[in-house]
Amino acid sequence: MRAAYGRAMRMRDLSWLVAVAERGHVTAAAAAVGTSQPTLSRALARMEAELGARLFERVPAGVHLTPAGTLAVAAARDLTSRWASLLSDVASELDPDSGVVRLAFLDSIAISIVPRVLRSFHEHAPGVRVVLRQEPAHEIGHDLATGAVDLAITSVRPPGQGGWYALQEERLVLVVPPGHRLREREQVALVELAHEQLVTTPVGFGYRSLVDALLGGAGVSPPVSFESQDLATIEGLVAAGLGVAILPEAVAGASGTVGIPLSTPAARRSIGLTWRTDRDLPAPAARFRDFVTGG
Repeated sequence: MRAAYGRAMRMRDLSWLVAVAERGHVTAAAAAVGTSQPTLSRALARMEAELGARLFERVPAGVHLTPAGTLAVAAARDLTSRWASLLSDVASELDPDSGVVRLAFLDSIAISIVPRVLRSFHEHAPGVRVVLRQEPAHEIGHDLATGAVDLAITSVRPPGQGGWYALQEERLVLVVPPGHRLREREQVALVELAHEQLVTTPVGFGYRSLVDALLGGAGVSPPVSFESQDLATIEGLVAAGLGVAILPEAVAGASGTVGIPLSTPAARRSIGLTWRTDRDLPAPAARFRDFVTGG
């Protein structure tokens, strides 16, 4: 019957078990692992009590493994080897020179600021690997909260005490097909879009919330003709005559569309880097943050 014992065995105990088996003598093993013979003997007794079996037979010349001890030592070698590999892998991942940064970013900025930031950081720290997640704002918030990502580049500053560093501000314009009635206007008011067919991102995306807020502030709600997660695709749909869109100025014109300034000064969006401040960032992520923010 398994004996009750005050303390469960430790990973250190398993390495000591292997040392005793390899040397066949408790005193010699204690010297090899840098502990006293009584301390090592107590560790062996702890393991035998935890397993409910004798692991060694004591003989005048030292100790010999029992059948149960042979099983225990084989398992101990495997566990200590895997533990050492885990420690090495974690240390490597957290190394500021060769570790991993987990970065989320909005679909709508995939072709603009993200490649520029990544190129600059790669030149600064070529050994660091950046794992990317391209996703909508609500998923970014969830991933930051759960620790699935370390940082995010987004247009929606998370609530609370999260860190924020503004990277750029984009002007939003009305994008229309080349033959559209408004194509030659120098400026357009949002209220004029009440009966236009709108091409935009799906509900739940941060960019959709921004566009809906702009239109709602003007008291209009144009019907949506098509939705796409990708701003470049939206611009292409507009070029095909399938509606109009409100897009960052840099996207307009790629497929022959026309970008027209909006009269409201609110037609802008800020892009920034955000991270949690209620816990320390892993060293590679902190290096990325400090590089981007100049900290």
